[in-house]
Amino acid sequence: MTLLRMQDVDAFYGSAQILDKVSLRVEKGDRVAVLGRNGVGKTTLINALLGIARVGAGSIEMQGQACKNIRNFDAARRGIAVVPQGRRIIANLTVKENLMLGAAPRRPGPWVLETVFDLFPILRERADTFGTALSGGQQQMLAIGRALMANPDLLILDEPSEGLAPVIVDQLTDLLNRLSSEGTSILLVEQNISFVLDVVRRYYVLSKGRVIEEGDVSGVSIDKLRQHIAV
Repeated sequence: MTLLRMQDVDAFYGSAQILDKVSLRVEKGDRVAVLGRNGVGKTTLINALLGIARVGAGSIEMQGQACKNIRNFDAARRGIAVVPQGRRIIANLTVKENLMLGAAPRRPGPWVLETVFDLFPILRERADTFGTALSGGQQQMLAIGRALMANPDLLILDEPSEGLAPVIVDQLTDLLNRLSSEGTSILLVEQNISFVLDVVRRYYVLSKGRVIEEGDVSGVSIDKLRQHIAV
């Protein structure tokens, strides 16, 4: 089953075109990466799914249904949750309150407050602490937990390793592989190639708003992939 399909998508902020005929798909059970240098359109790809960037041409399907005039809650209601770059923890809300925001789509599934706390015990310990008082690694746990509260079929993560210590990235690797083994598909927008290779099976490379390469990670070298993110 195809959870997400983008076909020849052009995306804009105002009159500025960022994506140019981008095509991408994520199947049920997939683990996919989107690679590329800063400023090539990786976050815009996500924003097109959230109604933040305007889709001017092409088509987007979520769970096999065509999406037109996308609004910011459409993806979550159709089983796609996003962990945004920078985490975007709400400063004046506690850990528990930030998590409960993720439950707004009211999709049925295994992820509720207690199961997220079981996954991240530190969040249970700090449930009444303001979310922005957590360390960087703990805030990333909170951002992922908040996304899981939507019970997604597809979890999209935008630069999740950014600013994290290597030991925390290793923990994040284990977590994403666990979620994948339990049935959650993964779309990882990332520049840490070692992290990518430990998590995903397929990849797309964006350059100047276009997909210039795609393939299976098992058939490509680390050095080749790193060429696509080198400044």
